[in-house]
Amino acid sequence: MFRLILFDIDGTLIRTGGAGVRAFGSVFEEVFGHKTGTERIHFAGRTDTSLVREMLVNHNMEPSPENVAKFFAIYERWLRHWLSNMQGGVCAGVLDFMTHCSDRKAPPVIGLLTGNVRVGAEIKLQHFGIWEKFAMGAFGDDHEDRNELAVIAWQRGRQSIGNDLRAEEILVIGDTPRDVACGRHIGAKVLAVTTGGATRDELAASQPDWLVDSLSELKW
Repeated sequence: MFRLILFDIDGTLIRTGGAGVRAFGSVFEEVFGHKTGTERIHFAGRTDTSLVREMLVNHNMEPSPENVAKFFAIYERWLRHWLSNMQGGVCAGVLDFMTHCSDRKAPPVIGLLTGNVRVGAEIKLQHFGIWEKFAMGAFGDDHEDRNELAVIAWQRGRQSIGNDLRAEEILVIGDTPRDVACGRHIGAKVLAVTTGGATRDELAASQPDWLVDSLSELKW
C-alpha cells in the first residue's frame, strides 16, 4: 500500500483556464516592460523559477536572483486577478480519490510535488477549496530542477511518516512526461492522467506504471 501520495497541480488536480500563464505574462510586462514574455515558453511540467529564468534570457536580461525576486514580488496579485477572471475547476475524480484515501484504516499522507512556487500553489488550491487537503509538499521555489523536487518531497515525507518510508511506497500522480520522470527519479510508482496538456500517446511513451484519462476511472 502507498504511504505517501504526491500530486502535481496544474492539469492534474485543477484546471485554471490559463490563469497561471496569463499571470506570468502580466507580471513580465509590468516589471520588465515586455508584452511577449510567455511566447516560445512551454509551461507543462516546468518549475516556475525555471520559466522565469527562460523568459529573462529570451529577452536578453540577466536571470539574476534580484530579477527573479522582482517577478515573484507581484506574481501573487496577478495570479489572484486572473484566477477570478478565468473558468476552471477541480479535475474529474480528484475529490472522490481523496475521500477514498482518507477513509482507509491507515490513510496515506497526501502531499504536493509541483513546479509552482509555494505561494502560487496555495493561491490556486485555495481558490478551488482544496488547499487544506495537503499535509506537505515540495514546490518550485525549493529547487529549480523538477527531479530534485521529488527528492525533497521524499525527504519531507520521511519527516511526516518516518525514516523507513521507501520509494516504492510513494505514488506520484501527474499529467505530463516530466511528472513521470520526476517520480522515476526517486524510484516511486507513477500514475499518469490525461487531464492536462499531454496526449495519451505522449504519456504512454514516458512509461508510467498506470495511465488513465481521469481519476474517475479508478475502481476501488
